[in-house]
Amino acid sequence: MIDSYFRSPIQMLFINPLLPKITAWKLSPHVYTAGALISGVAVAPALYLQHSFIALLFLVVSGFLDVLDGSVARAQQSATPVGAVYDIVADRIVETAVILGLYLFSPSSRGLLCLLMLGSAMICVTSFLVVGIFLNRESDKSFFYSPGIVERAEAFLFFGCMILFSSVFTLLSILFMCLVILTAGLRVWHFQRHFKKSE
Repeated sequence: MIDSYFRSPIQMLFINPLLPKITAWKLSPHVYTAGALISGVAVAPALYLQHSFIALLFLVVSGFLDVLDGSVARAQQSATPVGAVYDIVADRIVETAVILGLYLFSPSSRGLLCLLMLGSAMICVTSFLVVGIFLNRESDKSFFYSPGIVERAEAFLFFGCMILFSSVFTLLSILFMCLVILTAGLRVWHFQRHFKKSE
């Protein structure tokens, strides 16, 4: 929901003012995608080593670069389907790495919860991609964007809180799973309604 309702003002306040200087560097958007991927994956070893604040810093950098790559591509008029694929795949790798890191922080107590988080994320991503295939519409993200309760911004907020407040990890992880599954369910339900109206 944050992406859907607050992306434009955040873009205008924090990203657009930086774009003229950043685009002047003439770096490929893939560079920022790679940076988001590397910093996101680095969350896992940081958590394994019990460096929570460093892990949080890597998470924030990854999220910022993930926003930046698409913005740079559009500013340079160089957005391509290949870039969109790289971005989507990198996002899923980062999310997997973060959940792996959350598990490695305390394997004995978090194994099942982290496995369930991965499962719920897989179900939600599947609903997102399948609905996107059948609702073949264009968007500024190079593919149909189906909004939900838990999108990338919400997921990163949950991950950040799980990293910082390990004492309430169980509660946060269960809430995250429930909202992610609810997101998938609502997405499929909305698609079903849309499909019936078009018949």
